[in-house]
Amino acid sequence: MSSGIIISCEHGGNQVPACLSDLFKDKYQMLQSHRGWDPGALQLAEKIASRFHCPFVFEKISRLVIDQNRSLTNRQVFSEITAFLSSEQKEKIVSSIYKPYRMTINYSINNLLKKQRRVYHFSVHSFTPVLNGVTRNADMGLLYDPRREIEKRSCLKLIRRLQNEIPGIRIRRNYPYKGTSDGLTTALRKRFNSSSYAGIEIEVNQLHSLKNTELWNIIMEKLPCYIGEVIGAELPQ
Repeated sequence: MSSGIIISCEHGGNQVPACLSDLFKDKYQMLQSHRGWDPGALQLAEKIASRFHCPFVFEKISRLVIDQNRSLTNRQVFSEITAFLSSEQKEKIVSSIYKPYRMTINYSINNLLKKQRRVYHFSVHSFTPVLNGVTRNADMGLLYDPRREIEKRSCLKLIRRLQNEIPGIRIRRNYPYKGTSDGLTTALRKRFNSSSYAGIEIEVNQLHSLKNTELWNIIMEKLPCYIGEVIGAELPQ
């Protein structure tokens, strides 16, 4: 096999470290909402990872503590709750939570590239059905950098496969966010060139996991297989 795969989930839980429990004691509803985590994302990521028996990196600490899908230079890497912590407290969070996660991702990719010519990284997320009063009109989004041909071709093939097998599914490219916006895959593209790294973000509407819809169960069952087919079709000759 000429390519490897790694799965990650940056917003897999809404846990809060014990040392910060007082800071979040009145934030239960916020932690339970989409602002605290991505419902369904970890479940789907686990399903995909188990299909490939591949490296799987996930974070269960809430994004309200620190956001693993933001660069440290991004003003939103710390939430409105943690933004007012002292520099020393923030550095402890960065060194004990943020950096180990990023280092694990980088180590896993570098390790795969010692054996494979290319690594496909699928970062699994979910999005709230309604944001600021606006309904998101998609069941799933695939985020990628249009300038990276492998990412673009892989996403187009995966979309066609899903639409052919799941009539009526609404899939949009680079939605509800741009694949080139600040995020983990964007940061990794700066570290690894397009011939060795393909970073794709999977975004699924939280409506389906929260309501356990039929479509959610189909996605859970079919998506890992379709990813395998697409990666197989993209293997370098």
